Amino acid sequence: MDKATLAKYLDLANHHQEATLEKIKSLCAQVLEYGFNGAFVNPVFVADVKAFLLGRAKVGTVISFPLGQETQEIKLAAVAKAIEDGADELDVSLNVGYLKSGLYEESSEEMQKIVQAAKTQKETVLVKLIIEAGCLTDEEIKKASELVLGSGADFIKTSSGFGPRGASLRDVDLIKEAVGEKIKIKVAGGIDTLDEAMAFIDKGVARIGTSGAIKIIQELETLSLE
Repeated sequence: MDKATLAKYLDLANHHQEATLEKIKSLCAQVLEYGFNGAFVNPVFVADVKAFLLGRAKVGTVISFPLGQETQEIKLAAVAKAIEDGADELDVSLNVGYLKSGLYEESSEEMQKIVQAAKTQKETVLVKLIIEAGCLTDEEIKKASELVLGSGADFIKTSSGFGPRGASLRDVDLIKEAVGEKIKIKVAGGIDTLDEAMAFIDKGVARIGTSGAIKIIQELETLSLE
C-alpha cells in the first residue's frame, strides 16, 4: 500500500482535555501535509478547523464523548451545533448503559433520531456510532452492531479510545458476524504502529482514528526507503 492510500484510512485526532487552539492548528497542518482523511477535534474547535482547512480535508468531531450518557435532547442539540459549525463527520458515543441493560428499543430510538437529525440538516454528513466494545460482551457487541445498522448510520465505530480498552481484531470479527459487509467499520484506541493499522485494514476496516497517524505513515516511508 502506498503512502497516499494509507493516509486516507487515517483520521488524525486530538480529543484531549489539554488541547489548545495552537495544538489544533498544528494538527490541521499535519492533516494537510500527510493527506489524512480528516482532522478530528472536540466540538469547541470545529469552526476553527473548518476555517483553517477550507475544504482541503474533512472536519470531524465527537458527540457526547466519551461516556455517551447525556440525554437524547442534549445529543441532538450537540449534533445540530456541530453541523452548523461545519463538521463533515460525527462520531457519536452511544449510551452503553442502555445496551448493558437490554434497553434495545430505547437505544435504537436514540440512534435513529441522531442519524435522522444529522442527515436532515446536512445530507452528506457521515455519522459513526460508537459502541464502546470494551464495555460489552461478545453478544452485546453483535446486538449493538445490528442496532447501528438498523439506524441508518454510515459506520459502526468500535471504541472511543477513552474506554476500558481500545479496538481489537476480534471486535471487527464479531461486528462482521452480526452485520456482514452491510456497514463500514471504524476502529480507534491504541492503534499506533503500521503493523497494527495494516492488520485492521486487512480485516476490512474502512477507517482508523488515531493520534499516532504520523508515526504510522513515517513507518511506511522508512520501509519504502529500505
